Amino acid sequence: MKLVHSATALFALILLPVAGSAQQNNSARKQNQAEAAAAEPLENVTAVSDRNAGLNSGHYAGASLTFGQQAKPAPQKPKPDKNKPPEIKRPPIEGSMVGYIDNAIIGSQMRIRVDAAFDDNFPDRAEFFYAKCRCYRGLPPGPVDPNAPGPGPGIPSALNFQQVYLNVEYAPVRRFSLFTEIPVRWIQPQGFVQTPFNFAPFGNQAGLSDVEAGFKFAMLASRSHYFTFQFRTYFPSGDASKGLGTNHYSIEPSVLYYQKLTDRMSVEAQLGDWHPIGGSAGIPITSSEGFAGDIFTYGIGPSYQLYRGERVRFTPVIEMFGWRVLGGFQTLPGGPVMGAGSEVSGTNIVNIKVGARTSIGSHNSFYIGFGQAVTHDMWYKHLVRLEYRYAF
Repeated sequence: MKLVHSATALFALILLPVAGSAQQNNSARKQNQAEAAAAEPLENVTAVSDRNAGLNSGHYAGASLTFGQQAKPAPQKPKPDKNKPPEIKRPPIEGSMVGYIDNAIIGSQMRIRVDAAFDDNFPDRAEFFYAKCRCYRGLPPGPVDPNAPGPGPGIPSALNFQQVYLNVEYAPVRRFSLFTEIPVRWIQPQGFVQTPFNFAPFGNQAGLSDVEAGFKFAMLASRSHYFTFQFRTYFPSGDASKGLGTNHYSIEPSVLYYQKLTDRMSVEAQLGDWHPIGGSAGIPITSSEGFAGDIFTYGIGPSYQLYRGERVRFTPVIEMFGWRVLGGFQTLPGGPVMGAGSEVSGTNIVNIKVGARTSIGSHNSFYIGFGQAVTHDMWYKHLVRLEYRYAF
């Protein structure tokens, strides 16, 4: 029995150091785990600090872009205003520089133009300016026409006239516009042909002339060129007996062209046909051809921007404009019968126009020009034109 107790005590003495060593190791392990747990946030902070330093130094460019994108909220698009009318987008183009050739550029504008012309020696030619001379009512059989609607009975040898035009054009879309033009005319006969019939002269006249309306359609449109179809209609609103109108409707289809050649230079052109609808009887009145006739029109005009300031631009321009009369008659004060008419088919008239346009800002421009006939036949010998244009 004593032997058993002695063995048990001996075994306990052997296990006691082992257990104490194990407990000590376990306490050390727990202490190491606690220290590691406490050190981990410090390592994370250090890592983040190192990463930020890397971002600042450019080592984490991709990460920087990602963080930046996440940091900045996506921009919100403004909501469209339903009450605001849609904007009409047009090519950024300065505008037409010419003063006589029709404008190929589509846009909304208002224009006031004043013309002063001198020495029109055949004002009833093809009934383009005014109607057939009233002198035909008093001529002997043959050229007589009891319905001749023009002024008279005197036959003017030269005529001065002035016209003021108010033109309004509105473009509801980029390539299409509508326009109307209201002219007021003054005429002053400068002399009358002496005839055996003692035709009484007539005095100065003034009033509304033939109103015009039409539309434009741009078949090509860009920041450097325009190619436009224009259709113009003339209404017989002027009093033909006073020389203020033609007494018939007319239409004028034409094509217009604008080309920007350089930053400062451009060229503009026009081709068209003025076609009378109706008109007075020819000579004699049984003739198959009427007194009015078709007139082919053409023109070209280069311009160069000589001065370009912050708000003011100055652009000289020279234009050549021509008319070829394809049919009709004119009153000829001479020949076998005084006051008889002659055919005018094949008549060519060419004018040179020299002028300049001053543009102020993006809305206002002023034009002044002088026209000179360079052919024997003419509508007038000289013409002065002033124009103000406001684009909106």
